[in-house]
Amino acid sequence: MNQVIKTAIAIVGTQKELAQACGVSQAAVQKWLHNKAKVAPQNVASLVKATDGKIEAHQIRPDLPALFPHPGQAA
Repeated sequence: MNQVIKTAIAIVGTQKELAQACGVSQAAVQKWLHNKAKVAPQNVASLVKATDGKIEAHQIRPDLPALFPHPGQAA
């Protein structure tokens, strides 16, 4: 289970509400949660916004440091 997505769902309320906030289907959120699919780079910003920045981009896609660098690391 993806703990970052689990936390995002807890912040927003439900999988359905997170999906609506991100402009994706509830099934997409379920796939993210159960590591069946990764959050597409174009959906990262909406996920950050949906959680009011409590979840940061680098937490969602740590595998893409060039796109979503950790704030504590030099570019």
